[in-house]
Amino acid sequence: MSLEVVGLGKLLQTAYADKALQKRILRIDLNSERKKAAGHKGGSGPDFYMPFWADAKQHVMGNLDLNAATAERIAANPRRTRLYNLLKQNFLMWWEQKRRLRNEPFSIIQENLKARFEVPGRGTLKVENTLAITIGEDGHRIFYPYFCEEPALSGEAARLGLWVMSQSIKRYDLQDMRMLDVIRGKSFSTIDTPLLGNEETLLNQKYGEVIDAWKALRPDYDF
Repeated sequence: MSLEVVGLGKLLQTAYADKALQKRILRIDLNSERKKAAGHKGGSGPDFYMPFWADAKQHVMGNLDLNAATAERIAANPRRTRLYNLLKQNFLMWWEQKRRLRNEPFSIIQENLKARFEVPGRGTLKVENTLAITIGEDGHRIFYPYFCEEPALSGEAARLGLWVMSQSIKRYDLQDMRMLDVIRGKSFSTIDTPLLGNEETLLNQKYGEVIDAWKALRPDYDF
């Protein structure tokens, strides 16, 4: 069961999707698991978001131009034209706005920040592919990317994400954490989305609901 070890973004997408979308996501997961059980290799194919995110990080570092890099990605995969352009435009809008507001020098934290967070009785959440920067002399920002087109990252979902980040990436403070809805160019912090103290209980509930929905669909798959 892939939900036993799942990316934070995928869990949030599945937990906050409407019933129809949630069912589609879980059926894709079940179909992939059935293929693996039958000995098929290769999974569901590469995640096209990751090449974009690698380009976005390189753009932040000043090593490439995201407009040009995205044009190359589209040329290689024209079916992704709309989504690649949406990701590029809103990421650049968000990044340039943040740079203007801060107007401070920044540098990339080269360390590959990733962590795992165990939810007892449920599974393990992967917190990976973060964008980590130092602002000024001692400020930090750790951004976790949420790529899903649907549903949008809600305040409640972002709150759970921030809480998981704070519980798993111990080297940085909660105030340094950000959830970034990349496709909409919108970031969340505890300044605008303060924690309420019920995040652990709510996460356990949402994770459990996703697992229950997965189990309800599983009899349709013979593995």
